[in-house]
Order: sequence, then structure tokens, then C-alpha cells
Amino acid sequence: MLVADSSVWIDFFNGAGNAASDALEGWLIQGDAEVLMPDLVLFEIVRGFRTDREMRDAMRILAPMGARAIGGEAAALRAAERYRSLRAVGYTVRSGVDALLASYCIDHDHILLHRDRDFLPYVERFGLRAWPLTA
Repeated sequence: MLVADSSVWIDFFNGAGNAASDALEGWLIQGDAEVLMPDLVLFEIVRGFRTDREMRDAMRILAPMGARAIGGEAAALRAAERYRSLRAVGYTVRSGVDALLASYCIDHDHILLHRDRDFLPYVERFGLRAWPLTA
């Protein structure tokens, strides 16, 4: 299962050609991977559309995917523990949503497609599977 962070979706909708947004586009078109849409990522994406037309166009792609709730008490506590563990060794993750998303992907062994340095400590310390995958 592949999860794309809002950084990749925003690039995708803005037409910013980069490896991550191109990979996402390929997976959406070819159906090579199942792409999961977390509810908090959906929020981060849609809050940025400036016009109703942009929103309608995006929802043609996003709506069929549905949105999976990634929170809840147990998930929040695990995410907070990981966040606190990183902070204790000098990493401060800038976004609470990123902390929840990374923790969710770790818990469910999903691959995270992202363009955000806040996820790198989760790869190094907790084994977050991030695209591109290495050995």
C-alpha cells in the first residue's frame, strides 16, 4: 500500500514535475499500486485550493479513493511517543500531521511517498518505509 504525503499531492496538482509527483501520477494512471488517502492528508490538500473549479477538478481524482481515518487514541499516543523520542535526540518534527502520518505508515507497514525532510528521522530510527525504497 502506498501513501502519498500532501507535499507530493500538492506538487501533482500544481503540475510540478519531480520524481515523487511523477511516480504518483504513474501509479494513478497505471494502477500499479494501491494508493491510500489518509483523512489528514486530504485536509491538507483541499484546504489549499483557491477556487471552486480547482476543488471540483481535484475531487474528481480524490473522491473515488475515499479517505481513511488515521487517528484515534492509540494511534495518537504511539505517534506522540515517537515524536517525543525524536525530540529527545535532537529532531523536532515541524508538523503534527506529519508525525501522525509517519506513525500510521510505520504501524501498518505502508510505503510513504514524500518530499519532506521531517520524515527522514522516522526512516532512520523507526524503519518507516519511504519511496524510493532502498535495499
